[in-house]
Amino acid sequence: MLRREIPDYKDISGCSIAGIMSENGECFSGSMIMESIANMHNRSNGLGGGFAVYGIYPEYQDYFALHIMYEGEEGARNTERYLQRMFIIHHKEVIPHRHDTCIKNHPLIRRYFVTPQVIREDTPDRIFEKISDEDYVFRAVMEINMAIEGAFVFSSGKNMGIFKGVGYPEDIGEFYQLDQYKGYIWIAHGRFPTNTTGWWGGAHPFGLLEWAVVHNGEISSYGINRRYLANFGYHCALQTDTEVIVYLFDLLVRKHRMPLEAACMAMAPPFWEDIARMDEEPRDLARTIRMVYGGALLNGPFSIILSHSRGMTGLNDRIKLRPMVAAKKDDVLFLASEESAVRVICREPDMIWHVRGGTPVSGRLKYSKEKRLATSVF
Repeated sequence: MLRREIPDYKDISGCSIAGIMSENGECFSGSMIMESIANMHNRSNGLGGGFAVYGIYPEYQDYFALHIMYEGEEGARNTERYLQRMFIIHHKEVIPHRHDTCIKNHPLIRRYFVTPQVIREDTPDRIFEKISDEDYVFRAVMEINMAIEGAFVFSSGKNMGIFKGVGYPEDIGEFYQLDQYKGYIWIAHGRFPTNTTGWWGGAHPFGLLEWAVVHNGEISSYGINRRYLANFGYHCALQTDTEVIVYLFDLLVRKHRMPLEAACMAMAPPFWEDIARMDEEPRDLARTIRMVYGGALLNGPFSIILSHSRGMTGLNDRIKLRPMVAAKKDDVLFLASEESAVRVICREPDMIWHVRGGTPVSGRLKYSKEKRLATSVF
């Protein structure tokens, strides 16, 4: 079944998160991130695990890769009719997976490589609105997740994919055969549902367009964040607090064109008393962000890893109520809940440290796959 009921007990554990990035854009197998997240098995409880990876679809890199899960064939038929109206479908297939693992009762899982349909200005009886391809896909994702029963888009970026489900993360990785994929960024999550159901769509990572987020903790400001996002057309349909984080990054960075560091400050801003002690210029910036983007502030304990096509960022809440360790080895950045998850795959990093509360740690892609300088909106 796609959905699961809330159990009648609470397994007190802690989420595990991990991320690996080659800043030179070198692709490596998913077996490394699987080993890292498996080393934190005891932080999970089997109700959710998942991965996001970048650089896995070079042959379809110009198309949006929609990963969609269905409760049944009716949802699949309705969704595919919608996709045929809205997109050019260049290729579609079942997402490859194994049938001989402990992962059972999974939904239908399919992927579609698409580009938006061209809307002509002279189309009869239709108001022409010029929007970006990203906004076009964004609207389609919101429409499917909200309006088509039994269908959920869980990945929608270019040359990247999210793979997730109900189970321990190492079992989810084996189910999707992720050791056969290669990418230059991998993030992973082992889930402990705090106040929400454990179900396939609610497993981490959460994604929208090129963004993906894994999260350890609890967003107690979820209600405020959700209402704030609704003002901009974002609708939360996946029944867990983490969904708001990925939407906030899309809103602030892609739509409002804020630098990534400023978006992180909006979500984990300095306390007012700390702002008052700042020099004039940073004080004015911090005060403005807190006042203008108050609806984006995340309350509660959290450590998150954000990934996108150009980089990876780790961020803790302001008083660091959840753990996060960062490490570097040559051009590779590691982020994880525990140091052991780094050292199991990199015994002697060049440097390793605990991430400070409210201070992002970021890796940036230096070169594209063709070894050209990567461009960035940040």
